Amino acid sequence: VPGAWGALLQTERPVRDKAEEEPNRAGLPPLDWYHVLHKIDGSPRGFVRQASVQKSTQLAQYNVCRLVDRLEREELVERRTCPIDGRNNVVVITEKGRALRRSMWPVYAEAIQAHFGARLNPSEAEQLTGLLAKLHSS
Repeated sequence: VPGAWGALLQTERPVRDKAEEEPNRAGLPPLDWYHVLHKIDGSPRGFVRQASVQKSTQLAQYNVCRLVDRLEREELVERRTCPIDGRNNVVVITEKGRALRRSMWPVYAEAIQAHFGARLNPSEAEQLTGLLAKLHSS
C-alpha cells in the first residue's frame, strides 16, 4: 500500500502540470477555470451551489471563493441567490463562460490524450477508472 500511495502522489501533479502546458501556451486560463465552467454548464438546473463546485473540484473553500470571484469579474459566471433556498448562493454560467469553456475543450482534450490517454490502453484506462472510483467512494 505505501508504494501505491507514493506512486499516486508522485504521478497526479506532474501529469496535471503537463496537461496544463498546452492550454497555457494557447493563452487559455488555468484548467481549474475549465473544470468549474464545465461543472456549471453541465448542471441540469443551469446553476450549481458554490459548495458543489468545491466538492467537484477538490479545491479548498477559500480557493473556490477566489476562483468564482475571478470568473465573475471576467463575466464568465454570475452569483445569484438560490431559488430553492434563499440562504445560499448559486453560480450560473454566462454565454461568455460557455464560449470560453467550448474553446478550451479541444486544447485540453488534446493535452489529456498526449499526457495521459496515449500512455494507457483502453483496458488499463478502464482498470484505473475502476480503482480510482473505488478510492473516491470511500
